[in-house]
Amino acid sequence: MIGFGFDVHRLAEGESLILGGIPVESPFGTVAHSDGDVVLHALTDALLGAAGLGDIGEHFPDTDPQWRGAASSQFVLHAMMLLNEEGLKPVNVDVALTLEAPKIKQYKQPMRDHIAMLCSLPPERVNIKATTNEKLGYVGRGEGVQAYCVCDVQPAVG
Repeated sequence: MIGFGFDVHRLAEGESLILGGIPVESPFGTVAHSDGDVVLHALTDALLGAAGLGDIGEHFPDTDPQWRGAASSQFVLHAMMLLNEEGLKPVNVDVALTLEAPKIKQYKQPMRDHIAMLCSLPPERVNIKATTNEKLGYVGRGEGVQAYCVCDVQPAVG
């Protein structure tokens, strides 16, 4: 079963930037109710979607004050718990991140490792790609960051 997730957040000066559970050095960060981690939000939606379990907004509404500033890793762990209850597990994760700056090459392996740990996968089953938006649109103007994620979820064996 294939799941797809997408997330976008506005960027603002002085906010923190967390991507794939990893703090990224940047003068700009996401404006969000939680920690604004677009990578983990897209992953959560992909996991939930693969199993037909709704979306991140249903499980963690931004109108609920308990999620203010929450670490997005807990969203992924919740989705993993729901998959486990359904007898499912992810077998791979592929993320595409779009932002103009900063460059994230040095953060890709730590993101892979963190996502692998959250999803109980070997790191080689997690892929992180990043690109700019060639100065086009809100991402190109440095106003936002977005992430896309696909994952394959299969019945757990054993």
